[in-house]
Amino acid sequence: MFITFEGPDGSGKSTQVAMLVDDLRARGYAVYQTREPGGTPIGDQIRAVVHDLGNEGMHPHTEILLYAASRAQLVAQEIRPRLAAGQIVVCDRYADSTLAYQGYGRGLDLPTLRIILAFATGGLQPDLTIYLDITAEEGLRRRQQAAQDGAEWNRLDAESLAFHQRVREGYLALVAEAPDRWVALSGAGDRESIQGQIRDAVYTRLPAPDTA
Repeated sequence: MFITFEGPDGSGKSTQVAMLVDDLRARGYAVYQTREPGGTPIGDQIRAVVHDLGNEGMHPHTEILLYAASRAQLVAQEIRPRLAAGQIVVCDRYADSTLAYQGYGRGLDLPTLRIILAFATGGLQPDLTIYLDITAEEGLRRRQQAAQDGAEWNRLDAESLAFHQRVREGYLALVAEAPDRWVALSGAGDRESIQGQIRDAVYTRLPAPDTA
């Protein structure tokens, strides 16, 4: 099973990914946890370039191609082989982030982006996507607070409030397009209750672990 997490910056995805992976492993599932951009040595190098605050002059076309390159490497090197081996893959962001951030946020052509994504991933789609919804204002407030505590503050975080509002609107549109794949949850509650809703969504779709 291929599970992805999506949401605006500051929605709490990374925390919820870690909690779910710990629970899956405790129940006996073989799980591989990864993130985007990055997840491989090559992808991590691309992440450093695309998130560098010093690269504010990066063209949106350059940005999308860098993200696609990182994703192509991750899919080929890690995700497909692990799915083929029967593992669950849980990924913090995936192709939908490109549609939300570069499509709706940057205003790039969505059909063109979908062609690029299909090429980069070989058409690999998640089985389930968990979307954590939060207002752009609250998400930026959380990101700024985390940055003060030592977390990464990157080039995308530094975009305008209007940009982040467009990203959130894009996510809501994507959820509406494919409700069977997406489970949309509020990211504004306490993390334990959010995690309970995530586990309900996952375990109703997941067969029992193979303990043979």
